[in-house]
Amino acid sequence: MITVLRVDHRLLHGQVAFSWIKSTNSDCILIACDDVAGDHLRMSALRIAKPDGVKLVMKSVEDSIAAINSGVTDKYHLFVIADSVDTAYRLIKGTKGITELQLGGVKIEEGKRAVAKAVFLSDEELAKIAELTADGVRCYAQMIPEEVVTELTGNE
Repeated sequence: MITVLRVDHRLLHGQVAFSWIKSTNSDCILIACDDVAGDHLRMSALRIAKPDGVKLVMKSVEDSIAAINSGVTDKYHLFVIADSVDTAYRLIKGTKGITELQLGGVKIEEGKRAVAKAVFLSDEELAKIAELTADGVRCYAQMIPEEVVTELTGNE
């Protein structure tokens, strides 16, 4: 069961490792990121941030989709972290049952604008958010569990 699909360019860090994992009662973290899946140094660094008692899996986006679709992840309360809106979009479109997308940290880059605290999106990313919301996926920005949710429609 997927507890949360979160976009956060920082991937696994204190807010995720402690606040979100605890508040969602997740027992497994899946990092879906093509760049990380092939980089043993980054994988080692991310393992250091893993909370005790929580399984950590790092896979490419396609391997993440295959794992979710196979049912092998069903036994976990799975917290999925994507590095970008594009990755999250691919995960949602490639699997069944993901009904929410949380944006926690999307860094500022040229051509992007602020849509919420620490969430900067391009027109292309907003179009993907609009498509997902039209498909019935709830999209929202929220840095930490205690923060007020900012609902996103893609029209920001």
